[in-house]
Amino acid sequence: MRTALCDMFGIEYPIFAFTHCRDVAVAVSRAGGMGVLGAVGFSPEQLETELNWIDEHVDGKPYGVDTVMPQKAVDVHGSSPEDLIGQIKSMIPERHQQFVDELMDRFGVPPLPEGEDPHGVIGWAEDVARSHVEVAFAHPIKLIANALGSPPRDVIDQAHQQGIKVAALAGKSQHAQRHVNNGVDIIVAQGYEAGGHTGEVATMVLVPEVVDAVAPTPVLAAGGIGSGRQIAAALALGAQGVWMGSLWLATAESSSSPAQMARYLEASSSDTVRSRCYTGKPARMLRSEWTDAWEDPNGPGPLGMPLQNILTAGANARLMRSRPELFVTPVGQIVGAIKKVEPVRDVMFRLVEEYIATVERLEQGLDG
Repeated sequence: MRTALCDMFGIEYPIFAFTHCRDVAVAVSRAGGMGVLGAVGFSPEQLETELNWIDEHVDGKPYGVDTVMPQKAVDVHGSSPEDLIGQIKSMIPERHQQFVDELMDRFGVPPLPEGEDPHGVIGWAEDVARSHVEVAFAHPIKLIANALGSPPRDVIDQAHQQGIKVAALAGKSQHAQRHVNNGVDIIVAQGYEAGGHTGEVATMVLVPEVVDAVAPTPVLAAGGIGSGRQIAAALALGAQGVWMGSLWLATAESSSSPAQMARYLEASSSDTVRSRCYTGKPARMLRSEWTDAWEDPNGPGPLGMPLQNILTAGANARLMRSRPELFVTPVGQIVGAIKKVEPVRDVMFRLVEEYIATVERLEQGLDG
């Protein structure tokens, strides 16, 4: 399974694990892959705490950080998170707030206890995202990734000055070419099957298109990858490694709630949907009455990023407490293959063993 990316980062396997859980990131890196911590849900102060913990527990193994700096989003700037939240809330139309209130009544969801008022994710705002980058660059990270477009050129230049590689996700070959032109070192070709923000081209089609478009820039395949067989397929398509996210959501180290974990284990590969109801941009998640409600042509429709997440933050928190089957749960189509909770180390071992068995089976078939 060894590729040039293993030599680039000093890792044993070209398995990159995107996760919002520091325990998973550390466990993957210690097992020979590369954990990449998603920063978007943290404040800069919280991210500092998470990265300090990783530094103390990763045993010197390499790890990365994933930020979200969208090229197209509502333009908001503030001196504090409270300032940003205030600006964003002032831009939310009354009709949308009424729609959310009506849904809460329809689903019979009680209000949150007094004093609980979640603000939603503000990591999509440029000021916060840049603060995330500043925090990340103060730690011994080996990779900085951007989930929505190329990072700004000054961020790319600063990363290179510090010897940090830069990755960016792409859902089209044109996007990948633009990333390379901007100085990005690694392209994550993320197919339609992926969880979270994702495009409309399937992984099997997208990966070879991107590989051919950006050669010799290395490509990681993402979307619908959850087994050693699928890793072998990704490498056969020309990728030099894989970027996996959904698979780690049901590991023993995951921070997924019991309700989320149960939904992952019960879901089939056809139980997901791409919806703008969570962030304002198309993202894949488990389908529910909540996601269906936002597709109603008689409704107001989702707002743009980051307005939509701020609008629905309180509702999502209420759903998690009393109607967890409706709570927004981002995950890819590979969820149908997740049938039990396993430690990260066991998952890594299984991926490698399946990959070896697949390659051996192919070699035997070709020889025959």
